[in-house]
Amino acid sequence: MIPTVPWPIWGLSYASGPNYNMPWELHDQTGRAEALTQAYDACEAANRCLKGCTSVETLLIRALKTRYPQRSLGEAMHDWDFDFAQAMRSAFKSCDTHLDLRTIFAESLLNLTPWKMWDLKTGAPAEGAATLEAQELLETAMETAPGAMTHPGLLHLYVHLMEMSPTPEKALKAADVLRRLVPDAGHLVHMPTHIDVLCGNYHDVVLWNQEAIKADLKYYDREGAYNIYTGYRQHNYHFVIYGALFLGQMEPALQANQGLWDTTPEEMLRIKSPPMADYFESYMAMHPHILIRFGRWQDCIDLDLPADPELYCTLTATTHYARALAYAATNRVSDAEAEEQLFLAALGRVPETRLMHNNRVTDLLEIAREMLRGEIEYRKHNYDLAFAHLRRSVELDDNLPYDEPWGWMQPTRHALGALLLEQGHVAEAEAVYRADLGLDNRLSRASVHPDNVWRLKGLHDCLNARGDSVELQHVKQKLDIAEARSVGVFASCGCAQIAMQPESCCSS
Repeated sequence: MIPTVPWPIWGLSYASGPNYNMPWELHDQTGRAEALTQAYDACEAANRCLKGCTSVETLLIRALKTRYPQRSLGEAMHDWDFDFAQAMRSAFKSCDTHLDLRTIFAESLLNLTPWKMWDLKTGAPAEGAATLEAQELLETAMETAPGAMTHPGLLHLYVHLMEMSPTPEKALKAADVLRRLVPDAGHLVHMPTHIDVLCGNYHDVVLWNQEAIKADLKYYDREGAYNIYTGYRQHNYHFVIYGALFLGQMEPALQANQGLWDTTPEEMLRIKSPPMADYFESYMAMHPHILIRFGRWQDCIDLDLPADPELYCTLTATTHYARALAYAATNRVSDAEAEEQLFLAALGRVPETRLMHNNRVTDLLEIAREMLRGEIEYRKHNYDLAFAHLRRSVELDDNLPYDEPWGWMQPTRHALGALLLEQGHVAEAEAVYRADLGLDNRLSRASVHPDNVWRLKGLHDCLNARGDSVELQHVKQKLDIAEARSVGVFASCGCAQIAMQPESCCSS
């Protein structure tokens, strides 16, 4: 039922439409039609009762007509987003002191090119994006407007804007305020960790996503899993896993993975409209990645396949990948190649529509294909061919669409560097480690992993191998601090022989 007070009706209309994470194109046909009908009807109702509204309320309500110009679906609904942004630009010129209006204007600009605000390769604003306009809009407010640094909308959007930028650290102050501002809004508690992970604050990544999950579970206990917020809750569990892996901490990752399974019922994944499995099943494939990260090779080999491989197609393919990788790492080459064929068959059954947030699962599994072939060729002593495949996996990893957490769970350079170093290619391994740590400006800012324990270990070992006596001490200091929180890291990848020595706590 649509309320009869105009301002709540505006909120219903606005919230029913597209947003940065869910543009019109990601709605299925039924969901798009339902959302538009509710949004349009509420928009019309709000515009029928403008009497008594403030000037700001009137501006915002009237702008909705450009966001929802018709009740029926159109061929180019994204065009409406541009019309709405222009309407908000005009509204802002009429009243540039109101923080809520400024926030809605800024969001309208981000929604023109969601998740494509910056060119990752050059660090420049993406072509066609209103990046600089949005940046000026938000930063001017945060620097000069009273109350802006405690406005959750402005701070939230600034985190989104700057996470893809070449300078995500500029959003640290906003992030530190936002994470404590609305403690029962799990998504807002979580959002600062998009900046934390880019700045190497992996402890905060784990801690604040765990706090966000506490808030998420309040909503889950009340509303259950059969709603779109399941994706936000899964995203937070995913972030805990990702941060824990970079910390070198296995237990928080396993606990978060269990939380994923406890709050994602299979019956929900089976819903066809909207196709819940396409959005949410990929998150159920985290456990093999955890085992791979920590070199738990026998545990990988012992993994069971899901009872329904069609529903759990990402998990099925990832399980075969983990098994094959484990066979290769333990020099069971024929078993690895047999399992590789099962992986390739499972990969072929993953639909193109299956997503891991901003990435297609099929694209992620192409990285697995190259990594696996590289690991197998390495055990066959075909080193040149092995490194060619591993370098190809690095190329694929680097060119994934932006996402946080990054789409591929273990950075591909961690395996390449470990095996290069094992074969005595110290200079190339060192260059690989420097790139991953962001020490040479070769990679996009979003692709580097500052101060992660695995890469620090690799760089330390390279410096030690070539007899460095200056930088080694600086890297060792960082490594000692990182290792103090980790389970103990013997190489940048569990596939290296040194990581499988009996004293290694990362080996099975």
